[in-house]
Amino acid sequence: MDMIELDGTEGGGQLLRSALTLALCTGTGFSMQNIRGRRRRPGLMRQHLTAVNAAAAVGSAAVHGAELGATALRFEPGTVQGGDYHFATGSAGSATLVLQTVLPELWQAASPSRLRLEGGTHNPLAPSADFIADAYLPALAKMGVAVDFTLGQHGFHPAGGGMLEVQVAPCPTLKHIAFDARGALASVEAKVLMSGLPTNIGQRELQVLADRLGVEAHPRHVHVVRPAVGPGNVALVRVRHDTHVEVFSGHGERGLSAEQVGARLADAVQHYLQGEGCVGEHLSDQLLLPMALAGGGSFTTHVISEHLASNARLIEKFLPVEFDWTPAGQGWRVQVSR
Repeated sequence: MDMIELDGTEGGGQLLRSALTLALCTGTGFSMQNIRGRRRRPGLMRQHLTAVNAAAAVGSAAVHGAELGATALRFEPGTVQGGDYHFATGSAGSATLVLQTVLPELWQAASPSRLRLEGGTHNPLAPSADFIADAYLPALAKMGVAVDFTLGQHGFHPAGGGMLEVQVAPCPTLKHIAFDARGALASVEAKVLMSGLPTNIGQRELQVLADRLGVEAHPRHVHVVRPAVGPGNVALVRVRHDTHVEVFSGHGERGLSAEQVGARLADAVQHYLQGEGCVGEHLSDQLLLPMALAGGGSFTTHVISEHLASNARLIEKFLPVEFDWTPAGQGWRVQVSR
């Protein structure tokens, strides 16, 4: 079996997840050293280990070194099989990141799949379930990927307890799509999720978003999550243009006022709205892999993040594709081609 040697020193868990996905989609194995080497706690944490085990399960892979804290891993892919799968992080580790790890290989499978994923659904530093449902999956749908996604239970950091149910249809061929223009602004909407905390916190966040973005500040946009598995607070803004949707989130945390949460979130939304790029920073990074599997595609974005650049370098090790980014107005145009 062909094997690729990878160094995870400069990358976080994303490099590992992308490598797992690409190994199963291409049949090329890999070994990775120094996993999350620059992080405060290097090595595999629970959500990374869940992603490894999930990839191994759907792809009948042989894995060496898959244990908590491990800084080296060898992954030898087998044949991907559609079917019914259940994966749980056992903590507030992100269920959405596990989903993104196994989704591409499952849409390449010959038969449909059903997934039940347990863990965090609204975590800092991970795509929220709302982002997956309203931004990521609609973008994939334009490429031909058909996924039915249901949020069964919210899960916040640090308690977790969330649940996602997902159905994936086979998609043997992906379309080449250009996300180059987002069209006219259609709406900006906000909501705040509260779990086990006073609702006035959410109302204060919502008021900041109303003052800064012009969204409606009605109390009905503060959603109380029941049952409250643990304390949690996430403010969400959905920006809908004629041809594209982006979702932004801000997370409450100890020592951070509701007004600060709202202001940081409003800053991120306004930065996107004032730019010219179609695709936001986080989604732009996540579109690279499916576009590479499609063999082509393009998008405009306002920034080339280090996450995007490192992901592109990794993908080029597994697939015969090239990534080019060139200045376009006040942002960048990213082109994927064979």
